[in-house]
Amino acid sequence: MALFPITRRKFIRLALAVGGAALVADTALIAPNHLRIVRKDIALRRWPARLDGFTVALLSDFHYDRYFSVHPLRSAIGMVNDLHPDLIVLTGDFVSVPFFGDPAAAASDAEPCAQLLRQMHAPHGLVAVMGNHDFFTDPDRVTDSLRASGIKVLANQSIPIEREGGRFWLAGVDDVMGNTADLDATLRNVPADEAAVLLAHEPDYADHVARYPVDLQLSGHSHGGQVRLPFMRPLYLPSLARKYIWGLYQIGGLTLYTNPGLGTVDIPVRLNCPPEITLLTLRRSVSG
Repeated sequence: MALFPITRRKFIRLALAVGGAALVADTALIAPNHLRIVRKDIALRRWPARLDGFTVALLSDFHYDRYFSVHPLRSAIGMVNDLHPDLIVLTGDFVSVPFFGDPAAAASDAEPCAQLLRQMHAPHGLVAVMGNHDFFTDPDRVTDSLRASGIKVLANQSIPIEREGGRFWLAGVDDVMGNTADLDATLRNVPADEAAVLLAHEPDYADHVARYPVDLQLSGHSHGGQVRLPFMRPLYLPSLARKYIWGLYQIGGLTLYTNPGLGTVDIPVRLNCPPEITLLTLRRSVSG
């Protein structure tokens, strides 16, 4: 006989309370820091055969703060370095626009964020583009902080990446939501017959990009929805991240990968949407 009898109704209420507390603890304390590595092999028709097996580590949406999002970022440093990628790309939102206070002042978080990011290493370095939160705080300060830490920032620019006689072009547009993206200017110096990989913060920009000679677009912005209930579309998705939410897509001849981000924004929780490091291995397609 139980020393403290409990009715079925009380048991159910207690179980619900315990379950609710556990869910809150998981979404706020465990899930946002349960960083995972997702590996994807991507075959591209125009990819140079000499660069078969070239690896790119994709990270996005850091939203640096010293209480929450700093933890998955710190964890990512060793995980990325252990992958030994050839190149590391960062697709924006290093800081967050605050609910209250001066948005420009929030850009100061880019400096400690960059100090952590610089601890990641790859033979072809770290290359970044701005996100909408960077643009609507102080994009010049965010850019300067990254560059001071040795991170290249592309603003409607393309640079060649070369190894062992093979070459592709890494392109990056300025933030689309800030109305500063210029894809024509970005691709102006890219030879028409050479492969181009585009960094663009907002994934739904891919519908525009698909009209251009771009082989692969890498994006973030969506956070994968951040909170995802089973069998349901994410409760909230930002503008320009409502179509290509998370993962691999094909839009005509363009391949797109949307990374669900490393940090959190608005509320420091994740549910069924862990932070992710994406390791992409690029190869020439057999039909190429």
